[in-house]
Amino acid sequence: MQSKTSQFKKLVHYFKLAISGQEKEFTSGSIKKAIFLLSIPMILEMLMESIFAIVDIYYVSRVSVNAVATIGLTESMITLVYAVAIGLSMAATAVVARRIGEKDAEGASKAAVQVIFLGIAIAIIIMIIGILYAKELLALMGAEPDLIEEGYGYTKVLMGGNITIMLLFLINAIFRGAGNASIAMWTLILSNGLNIILDPIFIFGFGPIPAFGVEGAAIATTIGRGTAVLFQLSILFYGYGIIKIKLKNLMLDLKVMMNLIKISLGGISQFLIGTSSWVFLMRIMSEFGSEVLAGYTIAIRVMMFTLMPAWGMSNAAATLVGQNLGAHKPDRAEISVWITGKYNAWFMGLVSIVYVVFGPEIISLFNDTPKVIEYGSLCLRIIAAGYVFYGYGMVVIQSFNGAGDTKTPTYINFVCFWLIQLPFAYLVGISFDAGPIGVFWAITLAEILIAVIGVLWFRKGKWKTVKV
Repeated sequence: MQSKTSQFKKLVHYFKLAISGQEKEFTSGSIKKAIFLLSIPMILEMLMESIFAIVDIYYVSRVSVNAVATIGLTESMITLVYAVAIGLSMAATAVVARRIGEKDAEGASKAAVQVIFLGIAIAIIIMIIGILYAKELLALMGAEPDLIEEGYGYTKVLMGGNITIMLLFLINAIFRGAGNASIAMWTLILSNGLNIILDPIFIFGFGPIPAFGVEGAAIATTIGRGTAVLFQLSILFYGYGIIKIKLKNLMLDLKVMMNLIKISLGGISQFLIGTSSWVFLMRIMSEFGSEVLAGYTIAIRVMMFTLMPAWGMSNAAATLVGQNLGAHKPDRAEISVWITGKYNAWFMGLVSIVYVVFGPEIISLFNDTPKVIEYGSLCLRIIAAGYVFYGYGMVVIQSFNGAGDTKTPTYINFVCFWLIQLPFAYLVGISFDAGPIGVFWAITLAEILIAVIGVLWFRKGKWKTVKV
């Protein structure tokens, strides 16, 4: 009993340490402790992102159908911003983690400045296009004239303020690379907390603030993210972290910048390959009717939510790989990946059991249509068959990215998603008339192959020699 009590106290102590951000360098000491300290804030950060998305759509759905459609169309266009931001974020985490592992805090700060410069330059281009051509962009996406008139303000504000999205991603990636995932977590809590408070105020009006409708959601989101970015910048310039930006760092360094661009191209490609494959899968699913499509959509949303802890652990592995390679400890980096992969596989295995046993009950929480429940639960159960593999696959893929090898995951994703998953889904689902089951098994097959190919390639060890 005494040992259990002491273990619980130890766990509580580690949890407090994880969210306080006191430890930032993980090239020595317990690997299991390092995984815990990095994973907890990353998991909480991603859960906050999920809550933000749910709250936003809840308020907007009370405005009109056009308002919800506007968000959907604008988010599709903002995918380009996310692709660039995620690609640059992978590069930022890899380079910053490597410099921290090398005990080169000055080099990490220099890389941080260059990635911020890059993000600002790209965001300004998107901002100009978004402000000047909001109506034309919505029309290009197929929006009806009445939707454009009601919703173009949302598109203009969100794309005009896309710099807040870009910098939020990039600076959080810098903090993660430095091993301070808790700052990234608190930043998201601030951003999304403000958004939850401001959403109803700007959408429906309050006191002297008029009701902006769907445009108010964009205003609230931009203010929330913008405040969080100011918080991030204050920590970078005046904070207590390893990375401190000084006035002398505020100059262009083309060598560092080109290195970041080179690494980020693989990350951007990874995101676009994955996103576009899901778009095509959605198109194939639409052939089977709205009820089947609804079941599939609900199942995917449920799975995305439960994947958050797994993503947190995968990002932790990326930071550990980057820092330990920088410290010339490739063996410790590899051990970190296998341990994290094992934990992730255990977690995903438990989730898959829940899906298999309670699939119908889970889907019925969102919709009570029999056919929606039938195909939604079938989707959960079939995709869950590959979840243990997926647990390892996520960690290995992110570990390549953490090493700065963003090309390998890009090739793996292209082969598994575009050359195997999509053709399999179409042939089995439509040509061979297997229906939605063919699509579900295509997803499972692709995820298993990503894990198997990723692990085999990871074992070759070429990632240990990547220079960033």
